[in-house]
Amino acid sequence: MEKIIKLEKIMKGAANKWRIAVLELLDKRPGLPLYGISEILHMNMKTASEHVRRLSLAGLVTKRYRGSSVRHGLTGLGKTILKFLRILDKS
Repeated sequence: MEKIIKLEKIMKGAANKWRIAVLELLDKRPGLPLYGISEILHMNMKTASEHVRRLSLAGLVTKRYRGSSVRHGLTGLGKTILKFLRILDKS
């Protein structure tokens, strides 16, 4: 059951149009800070922050701290989930 709960957490982490957009964006532009994600996707900072937080909790996005800035990127799992979503899109 533990494995199923882990898989559910991953899938729920990616199960939102905005979070999928964040995954796509970070695949193309790794290292973006939160304000960059917010600006490019035209969402307010609070919303962007919550989506990035959920992606991070699901293990799909990394946060790298540089001084007062936080840079975001995809984890290996995030890249795998994005590939999976692209396969689904072709179906």
